[in-house]
Amino acid sequence: MRRVVIAGGGTAGWMTAAAIAKTMGRTVAVTLVESDAIGTIGVGESTIPPLQIYNRLLGIGEAEFMRETQATFKLGILFDHWKQVGHSYFHSFGMTGKDHWAAGFQHFWLYGREKGHAQSYDDYCLELIAALQGRFAHLPDNRMNYAYQLDSTLYARFLRTLAEKEGTRRIEGKIAQVELDGASGHIAALSLESGERIEGDLFVDCTGFRALLIEGALHAGHDDWTHWLPCDSAIAVQTESVRPAVPYTRAMAHDAGWQWRIPLQHRTGNGIVYCSRYLDRDAALERLLGNIEGQTLTQPNFLRFAAGARRRQWHRNCVAIGLSAGFMEPLESTSIHLIQRAVLRLLRLFPEGGISEADVAEFNEQQDADMLQIRDFLILHYKATDRRDSPFWRQCADMPVPDSLAHRIELFRETGRVFRKNEELFAENSWVQVMMGQGIMPRRHHPVAERLSDEELDQFLSGIRESVERTVASLPEHAAYIQHYCGAGRAQAA
Repeated sequence: MRRVVIAGGGTAGWMTAAAIAKTMGRTVAVTLVESDAIGTIGVGESTIPPLQIYNRLLGIGEAEFMRETQATFKLGILFDHWKQVGHSYFHSFGMTGKDHWAAGFQHFWLYGREKGHAQSYDDYCLELIAALQGRFAHLPDNRMNYAYQLDSTLYARFLRTLAEKEGTRRIEGKIAQVELDGASGHIAALSLESGERIEGDLFVDCTGFRALLIEGALHAGHDDWTHWLPCDSAIAVQTESVRPAVPYTRAMAHDAGWQWRIPLQHRTGNGIVYCSRYLDRDAALERLLGNIEGQTLTQPNFLRFAAGARRRQWHRNCVAIGLSAGFMEPLESTSIHLIQRAVLRLLRLFPEGGISEADVAEFNEQQDADMLQIRDFLILHYKATDRRDSPFWRQCADMPVPDSLAHRIELFRETGRVFRKNEELFAENSWVQVMMGQGIMPRRHHPVAERLSDEELDQFLSGIRESVERTVASLPEHAAYIQHYCGAGRAQAA
């Protein structure tokens, strides 16, 4: 397995190429095939904290990366109109309050409410309060949990430079045919429209929704989840920035889906996600353009998709990474994360003398677990709602959900408990914030909270709130910190 051929560029292709070339460049030859004539989706602009791990593994300096991608910091997502029209809640990164080994902080907060402590659950989360006040700074001991809002096209370009420096060979051209070996059924080569033939041992499919290798040639199969995640269309457009960038992404629900707003250093990313059964394309575009700030910088980018996952993301000698492996809408900013997980997992299971079926099975099982857990978390946003104001929301409220999600909801509703399984992406605090934000309130709390006397409970809760308030008050404005730390002017001064 000495020749790795990556089909397709974009974020998925260049994240894969950069990681393999950086870590294994002396033992494998990496070739990436892409065509400038084929556009990339380029709308995965909001990320989650694990991207820091990927960048560190590749030796990428944060300030340089943020300058090159015009990135801002992200402390979470503000959800507007999901529980009901006019209601908002915040899903933040990091911890809320302080947990006990036997019970999460939500149990102490719930007990406090019974004792007359009326403060919001939000008041106990540093990242949440900092985000809503538009403040940010790096804190000692990594006490501020954050991700990035970035230009994914610039990120792919940044990674391409890194990958090529590490020896990746890029070939310009369109794939005309995927050649299979008659005996094994493995991919033998990619034939380009130019007539060039690219042979390889391991092929990575980063061709996006087209899935030319994993589905077009190898027919790996696809599980459709649109009965749980009914949005099937999106429109993206970029606009001028009209205000200082805030350290969070907005997800604003409407009567047939939702709309995003992502502030970068040089512009704002906007988009509308919707179900075409309830909203046609022209009406969706009109709604999007009627709810943006600033002049548009690009023509609208129209996308169609079906939520779901490839049944086998590694099949024979082909690994699907990115949209070719499956797609779940960007509601919780998981697209780039799923690329990262697949790339790092492939590196850990990289074949040596030949492809091991045990490795393939392990890769597929872990990838499937990731996607199922993220799927359930996304469904939660649609299912747990008081909205009945449109056919779309009535469908979401009435739909049956996977047993795994139904169990989580019922467990939390009855007991306030959340259990994180294996290496599951979303931590207990994420489930708690979204479930309570969407209107699911526990009926009981853990009895360990009642071991605190009234005075101890008051000191415990007020101490956390006051610590959050003091820390946030000491933070600079997010936009000013960005300019000082990684603004475009910093590169010119350097």
